[in-house]
Amino acid sequence: MTPLRHLAVCADDYGLGPAIDRGILALAARGRITALSCLVTPPRWEAAGPVLQDCVIATGLHFNLTEGEPLSPALRRRWSRFPGLGALMAQAFLGRLPAALADEFQAQLQRFVAVTGRAPDFMDGHQHVHALPGVRPIMLAAAQRLGLPLRSTGRVTGPGFAFKRHVIEACGGWALKAEMQAQRLPAVPALVGVYDFDPQADYRALVRGWLRTVPDGALLFCHPALGQSDPGDAIAAARANEMAYLGSEAFAVDLAEFGVRLA
Repeated sequence: MTPLRHLAVCADDYGLGPAIDRGILALAARGRITALSCLVTPPRWEAAGPVLQDCVIATGLHFNLTEGEPLSPALRRRWSRFPGLGALMAQAFLGRLPAALADEFQAQLQRFVAVTGRAPDFMDGHQHVHALPGVRPIMLAAAQRLGLPLRSTGRVTGPGFAFKRHVIEACGGWALKAEMQAQRLPAVPALVGVYDFDPQADYRALVRGWLRTVPDGALLFCHPALGQSDPGDAIAAARANEMAYLGSEAFAVDLAEFGVRLA
């Protein structure tokens, strides 16, 4: 008999828009995800966050540096809006990120606590920014100081989309994994969920491919949304596809077929 494997499933971007929040909460209520990760920078966070006070699954801080506006006055003096991911990466690898990123992390952490009434259960980064040079030391120090798990992006498995997976690993993921090991911070053995958000993608086939080979204790990150899409959401169609599958009986059937239990 094939040994049972355990998989964490984290829905990212809670707080970004109503459709995203609806989808994530619906999947949480049905036990189809084990964690959700929150963007606290949007103005709507003050209305979206209190719902999580009674949330029974792990709730994390999705540190944001690429979408919307900074919270901290120190960083707003440098950036009126966050740069896009490409510009942020360029500054990170040129060593030009502002020191005020530490203030921004603290501001986002404090806003999470102020609205939910508790500390996050874990931390990660919107678009994996937590692994970038200049951001990584802030996140590692916080993980040590607060005793919180941090999402490792040092091993991103397939099948498929090898180039995108390699970019995530190479743009800080390998370094993050090594530093987490050196500091004896807990880390998942692998991360799955990478694809191109093509609205025509067969998301069930993608998940089945991940379930077939995923190691015990791995993490699947996903981006569901339910109902009318949020304005300006570039991956709205992909979110709807993910929602349809993760909320379906087919997902339960596939987990059972491959001997995987959500945990």
